[in-house]
Amino acid sequence: MSKEVKEFFSTYSDFVTKVTSEPSLDLEALRESLQDIEKNSPVKSARLLTAALGLGSESGEFVEIVKKMFLQGKPPSEENIFHMKRELGDIMWYWVTACAALDLDPYEVISENQKKLEARYGEKFEIDRSEVRKEGDL
Repeated sequence: MSKEVKEFFSTYSDFVTKVTSEPSLDLEALRESLQDIEKNSPVKSARLLTAALGLGSESGEFVEIVKKMFLQGKPPSEENIFHMKRELGDIMWYWVTACAALDLDPYEVISENQKKLEARYGEKFEIDRSEVRKEGDL
């Protein structure tokens, strides 16, 4: 690797550290953040962290199968569909864990999602409504 490239990565690495939050850099600061959230809100920190990490990883496993089917010629066989089914089950497990961590009723989360999408799209999907949203439509 050239000296310029090494210098660039060193400079960029320093920049990344400067713009990273303290709880992302220091275990004690992370502990304090978790404890603060735990004390001052109904959020169950450990469960929420478990859910977030699990949702990301299990979603990635599901996406990997889809990627291989659409982009690498993996067949949509019964075995691969079963594998996706199992990954969706894992995603659901972590999703329910997230609901529990936030003290949310899963039924209410689904109902709220339906209301949001009905308000955004009405009876039919339209690309303009997905790209240009009303204020407050997150």
